[in-house]
Amino acid sequence: QVQLQESGGGSVQAGGSLRLSCAASGDIFSFSSMAWYRQAPGEQRELVARISGGGSLNYADSVKGRFSISRDMAKNTVNLQMNSLKPEDTGVYYCAGVRGVVYWGQGIQVTVSS
Repeated sequence: QVQLQESGGGSVQAGGSLRLSCAASGDIFSFSSMAWYRQAPGEQRELVARISGGGSLNYADSVKGRFSISRDMAKNTVNLQMNSLKPEDTGVYYCAGVRGVVYWGQGIQVTVSS
């Protein structure tokens, strides 16, 4: 059974940084792609950043230049470095991995105060 576990969330003031990590059961390179999504209260879940198996990167326009997704082979994690955080970045962040079907982590709260 595939499991994804997020860590690194919390509360930060606007302009601050957080680093999220997603630990996967099994080799992260066995996923055709991995991504971070977020869901703000009352809003739909949206894609934040994606990394393909070949290393191609995609970002939501709202986070370009501030967020960076990467893979750590040694730790078998997918990370999301979030800089220059804004209050509108607040939400529950989910790790997702595609291996035939989409697997989701349980989510982790990120709160950015002004």
